[in-house]
Amino acid sequence: MAIQAVPRIRHRHVEVDGVRVFYRESVPVATPAEDAPVLLLLHGFPSASHQFRRLMDALGAHYRLIAPDYPGFGHSEAPTSTTTGGSFTYTFDRLADITEVFIQRLGLSRFVMYVFDFGAPVGFRLAARHPEWIAGLVVQNGNAYAEGLSENAREFIALHPDTEGAEDTVRGLLTPASTRAQYEGGTGDPELVAPDGWTLDQHFLDLPGRTRPQLDLAFDYHSNVTLYPQWQAWLRKHTPPALIVWGRNDMFFPEPGARAYLRDLPDAELHLFDTGHFALEDHLPEIAPLVADFLDRAWENEA
Repeated sequence: MAIQAVPRIRHRHVEVDGVRVFYRESVPVATPAEDAPVLLLLHGFPSASHQFRRLMDALGAHYRLIAPDYPGFGHSEAPTSTTTGGSFTYTFDRLADITEVFIQRLGLSRFVMYVFDFGAPVGFRLAARHPEWIAGLVVQNGNAYAEGLSENAREFIALHPDTEGAEDTVRGLLTPASTRAQYEGGTGDPELVAPDGWTLDQHFLDLPGRTRPQLDLAFDYHSNVTLYPQWQAWLRKHTPPALIVWGRNDMFFPEPGARAYLRDLPDAELHLFDTGHFALEDHLPEIAPLVADFLDRAWENEA
């Protein structure tokens, strides 16, 4: 039996503004590296670049896939927050700053960007700053529209650090039960969801110094909603090629958030799946070919 090409995945660190940032990068073996389309993978909460491991194995032989961990996530450093006397400010603006310099350090000048969950507010900030970088968008449960916020999401976004009980509410999302629920919630067949994802996420969440960054980012999430009109205007102006793959049973970002993109990107390709937030976990066999086909077409248009 012929075995398809299997990529090598390199695991590296690069220092960005004094922060040691971890990232994964596939080494194409079936395509000359200099000709391989580039896909930047921006992870979500409460995860890290490891959430893309299977996608990288599926596509990395033909494409250059790069997935960083944000500061305070995964294998990247978690510098002490300014709210507890440290020097690092955990806001979505700052995560975008670090990711921007990370991209520049790797010498990337053009890529397709895959945005998921927290990756959407990070990625759309980058797109607004550098539209010339964006060859296309893959959006997977990454929200940019008010109608894409569930009632639970709206209540979460309304939390303020000075509100009684707000911190306890956020801390409740950092527990093993909540982390597991984000993976299994909304799935049609939980047996297809490997326990490794939520187990590894919880390991990182429980490390010393990791709770404060998550609290800070939770209380900064409202800044993303404020920017929705600007991101929508960017989409209308630049009309990047877009593939939207969405778990329609997402407890945070329901199906209307996926359909809303079509207002500003009427030519976008939309695929809805009967699953929840982490759609790659149980629908990788359907999603990976869609991403590969989209990468080929978006990159060909760049040539």
